[in-house]
Amino acid sequence: MTDTRLVHTVGVGALEWLWAHRHGFRLETDVDPEVGFLERFKPVGELALVCKVLFREGVAGSRQAELARRLLDHIWRETLDGGAMLVRGQRTEPASPIPFEVYLPFRELGYSQPEIERHVVLNNRLDSWSALETTPTRRLGLSAFQRRFGLTPRPPESEALRPTWLARTPEPWTVEGHIAYDVTHCVFHLTDWGENPDGLPPDIAAYLATWLPVWIDDWLDLRRWDLLGELLVVDACLPRPTLDETAWRAFAAAQQPDGAMPAVRDMPEGDEEAVFDVVYHSTLVAAFASVLATSRALTELTGATS
Repeated sequence: MTDTRLVHTVGVGALEWLWAHRHGFRLETDVDPEVGFLERFKPVGELALVCKVLFREGVAGSRQAELARRLLDHIWRETLDGGAMLVRGQRTEPASPIPFEVYLPFRELGYSQPEIERHVVLNNRLDSWSALETTPTRRLGLSAFQRRFGLTPRPPESEALRPTWLARTPEPWTVEGHIAYDVTHCVFHLTDWGENPDGLPPDIAAYLATWLPVWIDDWLDLRRWDLLGELLVVDACLPRPTLDETAWRAFAAAQQPDGAMPAVRDMPEGDEEAVFDVVYHSTLVAAFASVLATSRALTELTGATS
């Protein structure tokens, strides 16, 4: 059994670092729309998703919960200007699903921007939205987000799942970095970010139970902490997580004293903004993995003693 205190401490440190570097969640308002005004929205949406999991699982300490709420309030007020920047992004790229993807977790946490909601309802009616050319895993995610918003998914999630790599349960030794990230996000969408482990079809759950430990060992050997963290989240999403002690001890040891988690091998060097852009995701993943694994470990302990 993995030491629950060790796992929890990883999340505490990660959230402290994210709060201390909250100004890294910035938008580039003067960038040419043709080169990606919406690109910097991704970290904001990821932060909201992780904070939603933290509140949902209810295993965070009072300090963590306070920092998560202060982070969300700061991002909503200062970075997104009360949602006005999402509206601007939607007007810049009217058919883009990015503002919707970023907005949904904020909406689920009690924030509101009526104009974005009207855009979402309108776009959901358009064939262009369902015809958007994207990866199968992201298509599955969009369908899941539409359901969570209260819309009819286009296409249905069962249909969107079929062309994903994971749904075909291919030869496990063919996994490489990009495929592995698709696998992790496919699991996140199927389980609603760990809320519903039974959302995994039985054949996929069995495939992951067999091969996920092997993949965890592989990326641990490579010291790819960002991807290892996502795989540890996947483990916590399974009906029977392993909570691999060796992997968790190495993951915790890679974390820096200030709470930052390097993405690959060691911490990068450079100015604060450049370093933030490299390690914010791996640090968010560390917080996500910590909360979900802590919750699952405590559930197992409760079950063992009842």
